[in-house]
Amino acid sequence: MKLDLFVMCVSILPVILITLTCEINAVPTDNVKLIENGSDYAQVLELSLLFYEAQRSGKLPKDNRIPWRGDSGLNDRGSNGEDLTGGYYDAGDFVKFGFTMASAMTVLAWGVDSWPQAYRAAGQLDEVRKAIKWASDYFIKCHVSENVLYGQVGDFSIDHTFWGRPEDLNTSRPAYKIDPEHPGSDLAGETAAALAASSIVFRSIDPAYSAECLKHAMELYKFADAYRGLYHEAIRGTELYYESTDYGDELVWAAAWLFKATEDPKYLDAAERHYQQFHLEKRPNEFFYNKKLAGIQVLLAQLTGQSEYQNATRTFCNFSVREQKRTPKGLLYIDKFGTLCHAANVAFICLEAADYSENSDDSQEYRQFAKEQIDYMLGGAGRSYVVGYGKNPPTQPYHAAASCPDRPASCGWPDYGKDAPNPQILYGALVSGPDEADKFQDRREEYIYTEVTLDYNAGFTGALAGLLQLQLKNAA
Repeated sequence: MKLDLFVMCVSILPVILITLTCEINAVPTDNVKLIENGSDYAQVLELSLLFYEAQRSGKLPKDNRIPWRGDSGLNDRGSNGEDLTGGYYDAGDFVKFGFTMASAMTVLAWGVDSWPQAYRAAGQLDEVRKAIKWASDYFIKCHVSENVLYGQVGDFSIDHTFWGRPEDLNTSRPAYKIDPEHPGSDLAGETAAALAASSIVFRSIDPAYSAECLKHAMELYKFADAYRGLYHEAIRGTELYYESTDYGDELVWAAAWLFKATEDPKYLDAAERHYQQFHLEKRPNEFFYNKKLAGIQVLLAQLTGQSEYQNATRTFCNFSVREQKRTPKGLLYIDKFGTLCHAANVAFICLEAADYSENSDDSQEYRQFAKEQIDYMLGGAGRSYVVGYGKNPPTQPYHAAASCPDRPASCGWPDYGKDAPNPQILYGALVSGPDEADKFQDRREEYIYTEVTLDYNAGFTGALAGLLQLQLKNAA
């Protein structure tokens, strides 16, 4: 989120298979060697899923592993009293943004579908399924009728009058929706993609739930296509935080994921028709919640094998690896907001591309690039950017709940202003990251550096899995 607006308002296999501790306080925070074998990727994969667990809203299950989190948002309701509990808080605040939540879950599910062996080897396959289901359950609740979808719970301007624990939140929680009179093809399309991807994840272990996800995905895609519009024109205010500049990419994205989930050729026909209609043949510079073209091109290349999409994917990765701007220490640099997220997302896309490239030299180059980018984040440039992991990790992520001391101590705005480590360690959160000169300020109020979001961890988690699975393959 662009929070600057806030001021306006198999030798290694046995090691990998070791059960990673569930005692959160046992996670090492000292000097950790640079990544040389798969065991560290497995550990950070576990931590990244702990971050998602820390972001949960609603009634928490008995197996909750975050001791400083409890039930919250239990009165989240739609305008007609619909149950909108659950889902994830977006960042360090307590708004539930459906658009970016769905985008993060689509990417997370894609990584599970691509590299399940990595999750299984790390002992995290059940955990990542739980993470995805926590969101897909919520999306199903939000889809209250065929052409009505709630896309946001909470108001950012109201939310930011409060600093503290979500369990103590005492502000109003308005809910916002799209419908035929107030459409949002981007929001409905992205949610359809997330549910279609989720249906693939659950197909073999819970066919009934998979079918339910797929039913909602098909209805939401139909809604997105029939009633065209940008969601922030229906849900006013979101363009200040999570702007959507077009919906053509979400229509292609949703149709492509539905084809992957159903193998019904009508969805592939629709995806390719939208691809031409919205002139998506160009080379993108990035991949994130508002710009999905790079992901679309890889996914269509995987689904069709057609040279048009393969060449587009190769063009994107070649540009990213060989020409895109870097920091002095080698980090891909696209934007000052979510610097690491952008780099991790490109690493993820090019790992996906490497698995399907017909050119072995390209595949090797893309994988080496991805490893360099992820290793930078884990300490390769001198410090870790993952909370609770490695050498000199961030200690003041911009996160209200983590800034609160243990109960029964109170928590409020004075805790925001303290120049001291957060009392609660937000294990696994990837912070926004350094600037273009590799400079980083570990200060809570310097949110350009220390912000954390669902979106930031999604491609990062997938890239960790891709690198881990690659090492498992090489060790076999």
